[in-house]
Amino acid sequence: MPEAPNNHLGHDGAAFPDSCYVRLSEDRLVSTLHSQGAWQPGEQHLAPASGIVLAEVERRLPSDKLVSRVTFDILGVIHSGEFTIDVEVIRPGRTIELVEAHMRHGDRISITARVWRLQSSDTEEVAGSEWPRLPAVEDMPEMPFTDRWGGGYIASLEGRQGADAHPGYAQSWIRSPHPLVDGEVDPPTAAFVRYVDTANGLAVREDPKTTFFPNVDLSIHLTREPVAGWVGFDTKVAFGPSGLGETTSVLSDINGPIGTAAQSLTVRRGQGAV
Repeated sequence: MPEAPNNHLGHDGAAFPDSCYVRLSEDRLVSTLHSQGAWQPGEQHLAPASGIVLAEVERRLPSDKLVSRVTFDILGVIHSGEFTIDVEVIRPGRTIELVEAHMRHGDRISITARVWRLQSSDTEEVAGSEWPRLPAVEDMPEMPFTDRWGGGYIASLEGRQGADAHPGYAQSWIRSPHPLVDGEVDPPTAAFVRYVDTANGLAVREDPKTTFFPNVDLSIHLTREPVAGWVGFDTKVAFGPSGLGETTSVLSDINGPIGTAAQSLTVRRGQGAV
């Protein structure tokens, strides 16, 4: 895999803001080292990149509807440096709408997102799920994920992980002190979604130095609006015999389980990159 040029703010040792991005204009931003990916230094991690794409949907197309599902397809390397985000409603509706967004580097699109937003209604009397509740944050040991992964995004995280974690399975909590955009408050759902892509690195099945297993997409389904702060994962990873894999997670906030996430993996032996 050819290495992408490292154009993150801070890559050269210069001071940079305590945020993942800096806004340059209404639709244009630039990445900092807090968004740096784990597979190569000149790319963005999909976790903050997906967060900023959804944040721009929430900021530029505000709605009283709730995010039910959001998918992110990765169309190429998510390059560091400057980029543009385009958003549009492609299926308007009074109770249901579909929004599409793109992260664009010049003429090249790296991420396409589709967001279903549904009308809110009172279903408290029938609310419930069969997802088990994660142990509380304070009941899990601290876990420095930098002993497993490189990159500025992973280094920015505070993490905890259950003592029963093993290759292919882990329960974890993560958060970061850094907002998505310098001087701005993360929009509600983006404040949660910005961490979800981390799942693929939380329950490592094989050593990433010898096995390459990045995801090509991320699909998130939610059952309510999340509470910002700690994001919880009950994660399982499966590798098939012919280069395909999947990471699946039940997602939680501090109030309990909230939805699920799935990531399609391309698995390649002998091509580790961290």
